[in-house]
Amino acid sequence: MKRTLFSGLLLSSWLLVGACTNDKSAEVGTEGMNAAATAASDVANPTVDNPNVGSETEAPNPNAPVMTFTENEFNFGDIKPGTVVKHTFSFTNTGKSPLLIENATASCGCTTPNWTKEPIAPGAKGTIDVQFDSQGKTGLQNKEVAVRANTQPNITQIVIKANVLSDGAAGPVK
Repeated sequence: MKRTLFSGLLLSSWLLVGACTNDKSAEVGTEGMNAAATAASDVANPTVDNPNVGSETEAPNPNAPVMTFTENEFNFGDIKPGTVVKHTFSFTNTGKSPLLIENATASCGCTTPNWTKEPIAPGAKGTIDVQFDSQGKTGLQNKEVAVRANTQPNITQIVIKANVLSDGAAGPVK
């Protein structure tokens, strides 16, 4: 009985594996259809020449804006649980053309960036406010904000740090 059951399982496994082979004949002729779809897509969505995207061998743009921060990192130190803290990062456009911030995204939902929306002329200053909500957090916190702009490279990282004390470390409850 065991021998028959084992033989049956072996045979069914062999048939299952044999049935799963890739059959390339079904793909014959699809290249032409895919090529037409790709060509139609290229016409509908033309490529935009972005000076910040390209190979590593391309020369940097000497006229690109440059985002120079007074500080790239800020440490709030020890904070109580549930505290909302905020810091303003200041920067100067030390480049030769107007600086445009496209987006600023935080590494966590507890961190909210808010930035200067209008173009920053060469020599002008801008700010990025970063707010951190420590609700539900304990211990050392290290949160990054990625700032996407028309600079080279196009993403600049700024960091906030904090040590969220545990409920017991906040002191006795009265």
